[in-house]
Amino acid sequence: MTIMASLAQQESESLSANVRLGLQFRYQQGKVQVNHNWFLGYTKDADGHLIIDPEQAEVVKRIYREYLSGKSFLQIKRALEADGILNGAGNAKWHESNIKQILTNEKYIGDALLQKTYTVDILEKKREANKGQVPKYYVEDSHEAIIPKDIFLKVQEEIARRANLTKGTTKRKRIYSGRYALSGIVFCAHCGDIFRRIKWNNRGCKSTVWRCVSRVEKDGPDCTARTVHGEFLHEVVIKAINEAFREKKAILPLLRENIESSREEVTSNQIAAIDEQMKSMQQELLATVNSKNTGDELGMEIRRLRDEKQALQNEQASRQDLRTRLDEMMRFLNDLPCELTEYEEDYVRTLLEKITVYDDYFIVEFKSGIEIQIDE
Repeated sequence: MTIMASLAQQESESLSANVRLGLQFRYQQGKVQVNHNWFLGYTKDADGHLIIDPEQAEVVKRIYREYLSGKSFLQIKRALEADGILNGAGNAKWHESNIKQILTNEKYIGDALLQKTYTVDILEKKREANKGQVPKYYVEDSHEAIIPKDIFLKVQEEIARRANLTKGTTKRKRIYSGRYALSGIVFCAHCGDIFRRIKWNNRGCKSTVWRCVSRVEKDGPDCTARTVHGEFLHEVVIKAINEAFREKKAILPLLRENIESSREEVTSNQIAAIDEQMKSMQQELLATVNSKNTGDELGMEIRRLRDEKQALQNEQASRQDLRTRLDEMMRFLNDLPCELTEYEEDYVRTLLEKITVYDDYFIVEFKSGIEIQIDE
């Protein structure tokens, strides 16, 4: 029995190594296999290739659009259920995790990250999340995209922003609210915490105000930040947008000129050099098919190069995103017939990145990179 068990273990290890090597070669060649049954937005053609399901793709686009408009995972989930829209598994009930998964899945931009999980025991078919135990492989343009890459990057930035509303001396987690456009973007200059919209009853006088959360909840050192009335904060927003409107011909072209630099060409050359290195290593890895070398070291080096390439591409994408935001702001300001007189939530969601409240002035930061100071 001991001998048989030993032979079974050896056979299992050999089989596991062969399967792993076969998968590794397939991943290196960019061969992607995706279970489309629960994958909203896609189906497969007769040859097994991913193709877009137009009706489901509209749902995916709607989720991205609503998230960027300020809605939370929960608000999007409830809206989809209210409209009777089915999720990827064909169920009428959605979960917030479904929404987040759709918003963070690189396959919607036509790419594929392979080997996110790996088989721990091939006989028991036990799989675990790959946290660096084996190489991961990123395949670009493996299939048709539903979401443009610039929109996908904006969503990732927004997810990170909402998840890190913990600034301030207390470092306590703050819950994002998508109910108001100013929620989560108004910050305290004293402690760095966010301001929250609350109903205020001051000596019988009821009003809507914004106050520093650290001061309201008293969960840390006393914060001396002032209370800002809602109407006044709206006036600050209007003044900032009107200031940008008056200076649009001088400020925006200068910012765009600063973005356009030789760094773009340098980055492209670096990416091309990395591609050549990876191509050479992939050929070397394929040459080990009939040898005892499993190619793990080569796979790890290819992954390192791919991570380096990804960082450079992220840098490129960030510059492109800033250019896009500048263009969007210019279009918005050019479409304005005159200066604003009334506050609109959509203007805030479209243009503003952050508002910092000081004792006697405000700093309004636009998504395009412009900062405008509004004094009392």
